[in-house]
Order: sequence, then structure tokens, then C-alpha cells
Amino acid sequence: MLQFRMKKEAVQPTRRQFLIGTAAAAGLAVGYRLIAADPALAQSAPAAAAANPFQAYVEVTPDNKVIIHSSQFEMGQGSYFGIATLVMEELDGDWAQVDVIGGAGNTALYGNLAWGGFMQGTGGSTSMTSSWERYRKAGAAARTMLVAAAAKNWNVPAGEITVAGGVVSHGTDKRATFGELAQAASALPVPDNVELKPREKWTQIGSDSLKRYDSHGKTNGTQTYTIDLKMDGLVTAVMIHPPKFGAEVESFDAAKAKALDGVVDVVQTPRGIAVVGTNMWTAMKGRDLVEVKWNEAKAENRGTAEIMAEYNKAADGPGKATARNDGDAAGALASAAKVVEGHYEFPYLVHASIEPLNAVARVNEDGTIDVWGGHQMPDIYQAAAAQVGGTTPDKVKLHVMKTGGSFGRRAVSDADLVVEAVATAKALGPGKPVKVQWTRENDMRGGRYRPAYVHAIKAGLDKDGKIVALQDHIVGQSILGGSPMAAMIKDGVDATSVEGASNLPYAIPNMKIELTTTDVNIPVLWWRSVGSTHTAYVMETFIDELAAAANRDPVEFRLSMLGDHPRHAAVLKLAAEKAEWDKPLPEGRFRGVALHESFSTFVAEVVEITYKGGSDFTVDRVVCAVDCGTAINPDQIRAQMEGGIGFGLGAILQEELTLTGGVVDQENYDTYTPLRIDQMPRIEVHIVPSTEPPTGVGEPGVPPIGPAVGNALRAATGKTIRKLPLIKNLSA
Repeated sequence: MLQFRMKKEAVQPTRRQFLIGTAAAAGLAVGYRLIAADPALAQSAPAAAAANPFQAYVEVTPDNKVIIHSSQFEMGQGSYFGIATLVMEELDGDWAQVDVIGGAGNTALYGNLAWGGFMQGTGGSTSMTSSWERYRKAGAAARTMLVAAAAKNWNVPAGEITVAGGVVSHGTDKRATFGELAQAASALPVPDNVELKPREKWTQIGSDSLKRYDSHGKTNGTQTYTIDLKMDGLVTAVMIHPPKFGAEVESFDAAKAKALDGVVDVVQTPRGIAVVGTNMWTAMKGRDLVEVKWNEAKAENRGTAEIMAEYNKAADGPGKATARNDGDAAGALASAAKVVEGHYEFPYLVHASIEPLNAVARVNEDGTIDVWGGHQMPDIYQAAAAQVGGTTPDKVKLHVMKTGGSFGRRAVSDADLVVEAVATAKALGPGKPVKVQWTRENDMRGGRYRPAYVHAIKAGLDKDGKIVALQDHIVGQSILGGSPMAAMIKDGVDATSVEGASNLPYAIPNMKIELTTTDVNIPVLWWRSVGSTHTAYVMETFIDELAAAANRDPVEFRLSMLGDHPRHAAVLKLAAEKAEWDKPLPEGRFRGVALHESFSTFVAEVVEITYKGGSDFTVDRVVCAVDCGTAINPDQIRAQMEGGIGFGLGAILQEELTLTGGVVDQENYDTYTPLRIDQMPRIEVHIVPSTEPPTGVGEPGVPPIGPAVGNALRAATGKTIRKLPLIKNLSA
């Protein structure tokens, strides 16, 4: 194992510093990490890498493979493709060589730079932001070393060597593949500095013809997900969870289940009971035979009707914390020529990923632990697995599997699936792997929902139709509270509750955003686009209502308040232009517009609907404009905008999770209904050209679709729908 350290420089706030990773003696491996500001967090990457030869970014093997070790988790959003594009732009390899696998177990190498580099994780649409520089540098360093090896072997100047399509050549007579040069390259010093290609020479980044390297396996069924895993001796466990959140196992009788042929064991886990069988069907039959007595002393017994009534009452009072306070909102409202106000209600939402939650664990004879799964927050999962397994994190190896969707659900601070899998594997004993596979019903009723919220909002207009004040009181649960990230709550404000409102871009001189965080024992979590799932709907439908009160066009009204925000204005203008906003529509068709920034990406969407009366309408067309900085993979950006629009549209139209007496009412896709294929509108996506660094696209397409539809319905009916989902409440 060859290890290298780049020249250390003083940390500057305007630049990034990197530490070289590892090089395998049998091949070439190059990686970087951010040097942490806190020396206690800046562990030695070479020392950590020596314990695991895969702690690197780019690995070129003697059999001519380019294996990229991704710091980011792949759950369908295309992060592996984006990272591979960054590497391949600088490496000049052949895409047929490429494979991308998930890296884990070394924060020094894989820490998310957008989060400061101190923990590994995928979320907040940060994958390309975190990867932008280091993976290009890794590709460039690998290319430099391959060229240097060729120059040495051939006794020619490195400057005369060319690299294209995975082949290194000099003149017409000297050629070598990456694999043929890998061993010689690994013996050379890693360059301290590498020169990256100028933008005008890019052939991969920004290419509209470049298609995902991994599509084939997804379409022919050869892609392996956690649910597909097979290995010698693997058994399957299904879970019994308490029917009410906060309840605990008091006692259980598993005699009948254990008597069933094929049931291996029934064990208690920290949150419930795992029924282990030789296969899924047997485990499910055994589950139905287990008799459980629950202690509900700490259980949540309220239903959503009672919870929302309490929220609405709280919203009419003063907020407990203030997220933004510009000017004097109360005074300006008191003197406004016209005041508009209302309450908005948002239900709990489920992530509803197509692959139900799962994880595989095995406790080995030597005390180490292997865990396979959708490891969206590897550091936390590694630590949790070690704790429940009675060992230390360095004895836990995570196998990062590609995953059939997450939308935030696989990024949990208590590592629920991993804990269940390791606890069950530990009970079964060394060398016995177990797959904990949740059913769809487990998934729906398992908690970690998008929180329910109520907004009490009011705004004032002056005699000229300008907004002089806006005040919003947000009531709902904190996602960060009670988690290891609770320290991020500042002055009583969980930023995930107020984002999208507290950073509203419109020029409003007097603005106050208040928050009341509620105490409800229903587990909540980030859900694709997090706080913007509700704040965008409130702000953008309310802006339309204010435009109507001022007798002004919704697009013109917004643009008049965006003088200090040119990127917001640009996407709004582009979407309106491409949607032919000023062109009349046929009878029965209506348009709506919405604009929102989330995760430093700017998106405007214009929708066209056909309204037939009552709650009967269809969403026919969506025109989306997006500014996400430098477009790494334009086709993937369009795909993520389309996917986000469909995801958000289903939620806004018809998704709702309810509880009665503390018990979740919905169990499967028959009662919790994401968007159906025949409801998907025609979508066109327009990407704003940009030289800014790239930002994310996994989430920002979601927030504007709801208010755009709501505003189209307002154009059709004259009414703002303030209680969601739309279809259920349109005629209410």
C-alpha cells in the first residue's frame, strides 16, 4: 500500500485544501479530502486508508477498469453519474471502463464538503457541490500519473503524450491502456498540484449527448439493490412495530411462531420484535402468530384532527421564536390600505420510496460486523452498528448499496434499519447473515414523516398595490430537535421549519417570520425539499393572492420585487417566456406560476390546467426554468426536474397521512396515493446557462409545482386553496 500526503498549506477561507488518499500497489488509486479546521476532526487519511484499501476516489486496475469510489450515496438521483463525469472529464477515460461504488468508513476522505467535511452524508442536494473540485482533481491527478508512467517507460517528454478514450499514446507507434500503466503509475509520486481543464476544453461536463452509464442495469433487471441480496445462509426478518408511536414492548409470546416450520427465531430489538424465517413468506406467517403486549404509557394517542386543531389555535397566538424580523411588520400592517390573511394546513407526508426499507447485517466470528444497505449517513450508521453490536466503529464495514429511492427517509439519525439488522444478527450469532425487510405496511406506518404544519399569514398593501408588510407564524414539529443535530437549532429556530420563508427574496420592507415548535410524539424527518415543501406553497400562493388584490399580473408583480435577485428574476422570465405567459389560453384552460429557491438552486414553473368544475381538473403542461450553476449533466438535470415535479405534484394533489387515536390510517399505495402515471403532465425543462459552481437538482424541482398548480386553480376558481391536499379540499 503506497500512501501520499500533499504539501500542507495554511487554511484560507476562500480556498479548499486537500490531502491525497491512497495508492494500491497492484494499481493506481488517487483521492483527496478536505483538511478540517478542527485538528481533532482532521484524522490521518493515510492511516485510515491503510486499514481499508478502498479509501480513495479513483482506482485504475491492471485489468483496465476505472473504479470511482463515491463519497455520495446513489438513490436514483444520478450522483454516481455526475461524479463519474467530473472524473472522466479530467481523466479522458473510456466510459466502458467505468464503475462507481459507494465509499464509507473514512470521513477524512468522504466527508461532505458542503457540510464542512466533518461527516459523510448525502442530502440537501449537495452531492455536486461537495464533489465539484475534489473529483475533478482526483481524475486529473490519476491522468498525470498515468502520463508520467508512460513518459518514463517510453523515454519521451510527458508533454508529447496524449490521452483519449482510455488510451495513452505517443506518436503513431506507442500506445498503452490505463490498465497496462497502472502498476508503474502507482510507484510514482502523486502531484502536489494538478491543472484542471479550462471550461472551453470540456467534452464531458455540460454535454447534452452524454447519457447515464448505469441505465442498462436498471432497465434489464441486473442492477442489484439491498432487497435483491443473496448470500450463503441468509435468512429474512420481518418486523413487528408498536401500533402507536412511543409505545414499547411489555411482553410477547412467540411459542406459536417458533413452532412454525421455517421460523428461525423471534427476537426483541430496541423498537420492536424481529421474526426471522428462512424466507420472507415464512417470516410473515410467523409474525402473525406472535402475541405482543404493548406498554402505551408514553404513546402518542392524538389523531391528526386533534393535532391540527391545536396547531391552528397556536397559530393565532404569538410565535415562540423569531426567524426573521425586518422593520415593523405589526405597525405597517396596522396602517396598510388593504390587509389579506389566512390559515394554511399541511398534512403529514410519507416518503413512499419504491423499495421498502431494508438492511442486511452479519456479525463475524472475529467480532467484526458487515452491514449492507442504503447508507445515506454512513458515519452515523457505522457508529450505531458498533454500539448495538458491542464493538467499535472501526470494526464495522459498511457496504453501500444502490437504493430504490429515499427522498430523505434513509438519512436517519438513529439508524433505525441498521440497528434492527445488527441487533437481530447479534441475537442469531456469529456468521449468520440476516436481511431485515420491512413490508410496505411497515414503511407507511414506521414514522419519519414530513411534519404537519399550519401557517397563519397576513400581509398589507399600500394604496399603490405594493406589499408593505408580511407576517407569517409557522407551527409544527422540529426535525432537528431530539436528534444529534439539535445543536443546529439557534434561538429556538429549527431552520428546516422556516427555510423558504425566512429567506424570501421579495423586496418587502417589513417582514416577520415566527415559529412555534410543537411537542408531538410522531417521528418526523426531512422529506424531499424539506421546509420548502410547505413554505413555497404558502408564500407563492399568497403572493398571487396579493397580486390579485393589487390588480396586477402575477409575473410582473413578482419581478417588481426582485431587483436585488437577478437569478430569481432570470428563471422567472425564462419560464414565462417559454410558457407564452402573455398568450391567451382556450376556454377552460388556466395558468399558474411559482418561483422558489432551495439549496441555492433557482426554479420557476408555469403550469397549465384544464378545469372542469368542482374538484375535476387535470394538470396538462409544466414549463420549468432552472438555474443550478454549471450544468454537469444537462440530461440528468432535466430528469431530476421532471422527477421532482411528479413527486411534488402527487403530494400536493392527493397525498396525506392521517392518524386516528394515535394509529396511522394508511398502509399501502391503495390508501396513500403517490402520482399515477396517467396524471403526469407534459414537462419541458429549460436550463439557464451559467459559469457559477454547480448546485443541486435532486430537490429544487419539488417546491414550485404545488403553488403553481394552486395559482392555476385560483385563476380558474378565484379561490386560494389553503388546506392540502388540493383535490380533497378544492370543493370544501
